[in-house]
Amino acid sequence: MTPTLIALMVIIFAAVVTAALALISVLERRDVLMRATETHGVLVPSVLRPERAVDGRVDEWLKRVASSREENPATRLKLVQAGIESPTAPAVYWILRTVSLVAFPGLAWLLTRGTSPVLFAMILGTGVFLGFVFPLAMLDRMVRKRQERIRRSVPDALDLLVVCVEAGISLDAAIVRVSRDIRLLHPDLAQELTIVNRVTNAGIPRDVALRGLYERTGVYELRSLVASLVQSEKWGTSIATVLRVSSDTLRRKRRQLAEKLAKQAPLKMTFPLLLLILPPLFAVIMGPAIIRIVQEFGQL
Repeated sequence: MTPTLIALMVIIFAAVVTAALALISVLERRDVLMRATETHGVLVPSVLRPERAVDGRVDEWLKRVASSREENPATRLKLVQAGIESPTAPAVYWILRTVSLVAFPGLAWLLTRGTSPVLFAMILGTGVFLGFVFPLAMLDRMVRKRQERIRRSVPDALDLLVVCVEAGISLDAAIVRVSRDIRLLHPDLAQELTIVNRVTNAGIPRDVALRGLYERTGVYELRSLVASLVQSEKWGTSIATVLRVSSDTLRRKRRQLAEKLAKQAPLKMTFPLLLLILPPLFAVIMGPAIIRIVQEFGQL
């Protein structure tokens, strides 16, 4: 196989993956715009928004693909935790997995055609493995990135909630106000807080809505916060005190985590230092001396 054909196949595969990711992004942005309310400009969860006519042939086809397959609750939950709530997200994700499962082995077959059977089997098996794992790994990475963004934004949101509650605003009104204020700086947490408010306004109990906040994000810090808020509301204790203590606790944990990572840095730098830095350094320093010694002894 010529190098030109190999490069062409790689470019085609990259174009297909890029187009699929762009399709997911467009569908997600459009769904977010459709879920925006006219009064507050906030997001409404898909379970509460009214049914709308599906426009466009792409949407109709994706809806047909999604309805033809049994939806996996675990996959749907991961898509929600990654911030992808479009009705067509499971169908697009299934298409991406299918394309990946076909493209990676196909590319491996084209690259190793005509080689030895052992090398062909090894590279083809690697292609099948990558085709199966790549979409899962990308989705897990999106979930981890979003959870990290939410985890970093929780202390700031709690500080604003404390200010609002101590000023005499109810918890529901404080959640709405904080979701507006942090929308530009922390859009992920702002969206989740807005969903909590909308679910509560729909008649669902507040404790259920708050527990749904943890289920939709998977952030452990929110789980402890929700448990504290539910207990505070149940026993009648001060919500402002609970929020202030939770904020201080989260900031202390974040500082301890930073100190832990800083102390682990020298240990993590040991292996790159031994394998990548010291050998070239020794070669540069001792190389000329060794060459000179060999030349001197060679003349004897």
